[in-house]
Formats: sequence, C-alpha cells, structure tokens
Amino acid sequence: MKESNQGSSDGGKIGLDESQRRKKFGLAKKIVLLAVVAGLFAAAYSMFGENLSLQSLARKETGLRQYQQDHPVLVYGAAFAVYVTVTALSLPGAAAMTLIMGWFLGSWRGLFLVSFASTAGATLAFLFSRYLLRDTIQNRFGARLESFNEALRREGAFYLFTLRLIPVVPFFVINLVMGLTPMRAKTFWWISQVGMLPGTVVFVYAGSAVPSLQILADKGAGGILSPQLLAAFVILGIFPILIKKIMAGIRPAI
Repeated sequence: MKESNQGSSDGGKIGLDESQRRKKFGLAKKIVLLAVVAGLFAAAYSMFGENLSLQSLARKETGLRQYQQDHPVLVYGAAFAVYVTVTALSLPGAAAMTLIMGWFLGSWRGLFLVSFASTAGATLAFLFSRYLLRDTIQNRFGARLESFNEALRREGAFYLFTLRLIPVVPFFVINLVMGLTPMRAKTFWWISQVGMLPGTVVFVYAGSAVPSLQILADKGAGGILSPQLLAAFVILGIFPILIKKIMAGIRPAI
C-alpha cells in the first residue's frame, strides 16, 4: 500500500513537471514569435517608412507609373504585401496608404486590393494577439471576464460590425482586443471585410481623385478638393451617425 502511494506521488510529480515544461516551452515559443514580430515591425518601418512618405513618392511618381505599366502583376502583388504588412504589424499610416493606393491603382482596382489586404492584415493582427496574449489574460482575469466572454459569444459579431462601421476606436485596437475574445477568426474576417468597406470606398475614391502627388505635396489637401470629393467626406462623416441610430433601433446602443 505504501509503495502504491509512493508510485502515485511520483506519477503526480512527473505529470506536474511535464505540465511545467510544456508551459515553459509554450512561453518560449511566444517570446520568440514576439521577437520576430518586433523585428519585422522595425524592419518594415525602416524599409517602408521613408519610402512611403508623400514627398518621396512624389519624387518617384513618373517612374512608379512607368513601372506599373511594365510590371502590373508584380506591382499589384507588392502593393498587396506592403498593405498587409503595415496593417498586420499596426504600423502608422494605413489611412495615407489607402489614399496612395487609390491614386496609384485607381478606384476599382484600388478598392479591391485595399479591401482584401486590410482585412487580411487585420486578421493576422487578431491572430497574433490571440496567440501571444489571450491565454495570459484569460488565466489572470478569467473569472472577471466570464460574463464578458459570454456576452461576446451572443453579441460579438454585432459589436464588431458596429465598431467597424463607426470608427470611434482605432483600427489596430479593435484587432488586438478582439483577439482576446472567443470570436472565431472566420467570423472576425468576414465581418471586418463588410464593416470596413464603406470607409474604404470613400478613402480610395479620395485617393483616385488626386491628379498628381506633386500637387498634393505642394498644395496639400486643398489642391485636390472638388465638390464630389467634399460630398464623399461629408457622407463618410454622416454615415457613422446614421448607422448608430439604425443600430440603436435594432439593438441597445453600445
């Protein structure tokens, strides 16, 4: 009987040690991934930050147009990759990039690329947050978050859709916070795809109305304003208010 108890004790200790090793290994993997992400962030910012500035692009405008005509597939692939990287790593300047994509690619092609690239980048940021932070947050505040998680299981899609349509919370914050919730990645992707579309339409249209980056760099936004562009931004400003009133009539306002 004593030997049996001893064996049980040893087995429990071995199981506990194995659990601790797995936790340490999991933590090590997360630290490595975080270091990789931080390195990519620094590399992307150093590579793209200055090159994507308005002044830099204005100086290269003619060359960029010519390169687009000579290598359209490469240009679209590179533009998609750059936009996904910027949004996935939460680099500053996504709104400016949307305008630039509209200028460079035109309304419809720019809209198609930005819509899918922004959602892909947002989903990657969502998954980074989930993998790196979710377990730690849930283990530490699990009891306090139980009711919150249950509410998100019932209403999470509605809340995300509302936040995407009414941009009062920064883009990257929504991606990171939603990664801590029980929401499925597939649900996050398609709701973000639909919810961000109205704002994307207006910003890409605004970019496509830019006649020249040099004019924009020299004269600022006043150099490209037109009645149609002003109307688009007025609609973009009014749209969230209308959506909030409609949503309030359907569900309690958030």
